Amino acid sequence: MSDNRPQSADAGVNTRLAHMGNNPRDYHGFVNPPIVRASTVLFPDVATMEKRGQKYTYGTRGTPTTDALCDAFNELEGAAGTILVPSGLAAISIPFLAYLSAGDHALIVDSVYTPCRDFCNTMLKRLGVEIEYYDPEIGAGIEALIKPNTRLIHTEAPGSNTFEMQDIRVISDVAHRHDCVVTMDNTWATPLYFRPLDFGVDVSIHATTKYPSGHSDIVMGSVSANAKHWRRLEDTRVAMGICGSPDDSYQILRGLRTMGIRLEHHQKSALDIAQWLEGRDDVARVLHPALSSFPGHEIWKRDFKGSSGVFSFVLNADAENARARTHAFLDTLKYFGLGYSWGGFESLAVAVNLSDRTIRKAPSDGVVIRLQIGLEDVADLKSDLEAGFAAAALV
Repeated sequence: MSDNRPQSADAGVNTRLAHMGNNPRDYHGFVNPPIVRASTVLFPDVATMEKRGQKYTYGTRGTPTTDALCDAFNELEGAAGTILVPSGLAAISIPFLAYLSAGDHALIVDSVYTPCRDFCNTMLKRLGVEIEYYDPEIGAGIEALIKPNTRLIHTEAPGSNTFEMQDIRVISDVAHRHDCVVTMDNTWATPLYFRPLDFGVDVSIHATTKYPSGHSDIVMGSVSANAKHWRRLEDTRVAMGICGSPDDSYQILRGLRTMGIRLEHHQKSALDIAQWLEGRDDVARVLHPALSSFPGHEIWKRDFKGSSGVFSFVLNADAENARARTHAFLDTLKYFGLGYSWGGFESLAVAVNLSDRTIRKAPSDGVVIRLQIGLEDVADLKSDLEAGFAAAALV
């Protein structure tokens, strides 16, 4: 049957999200692909089995449901291939295991996602990989850190919790002169607001737990690679027996349909609240790349198409009352939940622990509090934050 899906290459973002990843004609016209749960797949004869002469051979090698999601991510990322894994951390660790071996040197941005640092400092070091952290704003200066055995440079923009911007194009160009693989955690921006492979990155990483899911009920990750690095990534996934489940893939695919309009709302509300926080005396600084006051704003403005709903601010608090003020602020909130992760429909707040940083230390002018701005009305969220600030002021 011919593929008569709308040709979406030149269509708008929301049109593409509505139609990518499946062909209804393949499934009797149903607009959503079926959930195909599988381990064993039967072959028609021994010859086909010996030659693996059919598309599907075993559940870990993919199903129509997981393929639909991979196809969608390939289109979003401009990638040669995508793998699905059980979590965002797995989406980071599997590429590291794919491209690094004992004796290799890896450069990891110091503003990295904390579980990534833990994996590097434990598993990778135990396997004989040399780990070195670098300043997120190093730019072309990263060339001075590259050694003869440097094999991988890991980036994340903006950085976790403190949102430093990186010049991804410059870092990628330097890395490729030395034949280094460049990986990037792009969870904050999603492929809608930044496409890493267009800026020289080889491997784009996402915790699809966040915005692609959008409903705080799925844990999953995706990794998309360019043609040069795709095969090794897929071979590593197969060798490790790692795969995403069909049920979770279906949920993520469904989440993609509304991700564009959700991100627009997250972006608008977060900017409104960030600008409001900038005017408060009880806030030392707001850490949001889309604010003109932020040190990395010009890079964000040049390279990114938008901003998402996650940012931080520094609560004014001296060392003596920092803990008490932070507890009072957070414990007073009612619409902002106290919980990890982000990207769902609900707002969240968490005090950030930056004690693991080696270069970009914690701010000295207060406590960093990260906010995830959900889909609630901005007026209600501001009122909630007002109550938190009032409680903190009493400490």
